[in-house]
Amino acid sequence: MIYQVRHRTTYAYESEVSFARCVLRLTPRSSAIQTVLGTSLTVTPEPTLTFDRLGAFGELATTVVIETPHKALIIDAHARVDVHSPPGRLDFGAAWEAVRAQAGRSPDLGAEGPVNFIYPSPRAPLAPPMTEYARASFTRGRGVVDAATELMGRMWRDFTYDGEATDVSTAPVEAFEARRGVCQDFAHIMICGLRGLGLPARYVSGFLRTYPPPGRPRLEGADATHAWVCLWCGEDTGWIGFDPTNDVLAQDDHIVLASGRDYADVAPIDGIILAPGKQTLDVEVDVIPESELAAPRLAFG
Repeated sequence: MIYQVRHRTTYAYESEVSFARCVLRLTPRSSAIQTVLGTSLTVTPEPTLTFDRLGAFGELATTVVIETPHKALIIDAHARVDVHSPPGRLDFGAAWEAVRAQAGRSPDLGAEGPVNFIYPSPRAPLAPPMTEYARASFTRGRGVVDAATELMGRMWRDFTYDGEATDVSTAPVEAFEARRGVCQDFAHIMICGLRGLGLPARYVSGFLRTYPPPGRPRLEGADATHAWVCLWCGEDTGWIGFDPTNDVLAQDDHIVLASGRDYADVAPIDGIILAPGKQTLDVEVDVIPESELAAPRLAFG
């Protein structure tokens, strides 16, 4: 499935900003599950300095420095991405204890090596209540994919999606105790539980294709920035995406921007500004299958 993706972020400031330095993780990269066919990134006002680098987990991070005084910052990211289901089969028969043992002795220290994602991280610490919640699905000898699928389903039933219950700084244990939150919270909770059992799990930032109500046109900007979990399911199966917010495996409707140990590794935008006063933030996302377009909307050099 080929998608055209547009992500527009607008910051409006109460007072004029004299300086800004931002790190943007808004450009997807090709992988085993997606092929990036073209990208563009535009920042207004025009940056004084722009440079790219690859982060620790293979994400493309673009740093921009803006020295032009401004009261609004607009970041437009476009991409054309071909998403394809994970290759190979899902081995429901691989016992999770065997997967844990394989992860512990894996020699792969690359960006996707399982050992990078076994241990707690700043935004995904270990906590006994979350470990025990996950353990209920991981009974002795159970297949790792089967167990993780049940855990995902229990979370979907037990937790309530509530955009007002948490914010970007909410700790996973707080959202777990409240049984409420958003996709970021649910991804962190599932990761904490899996790592508590010794299983490698990583946080994925990206986009989710959504569907309009029957008979209604899709709304511009109605799609969402999203987060889900990738679990390492053994040497033969590799990484599989689980979306606890929606109780589905991450497949052709999920477009990956970046992945890391937790949200702090892959925040779409972070940085500093010099200005007093408040700011407002508006984010619009469009994820459109190219087959639904009368003609291509984006062009890349």
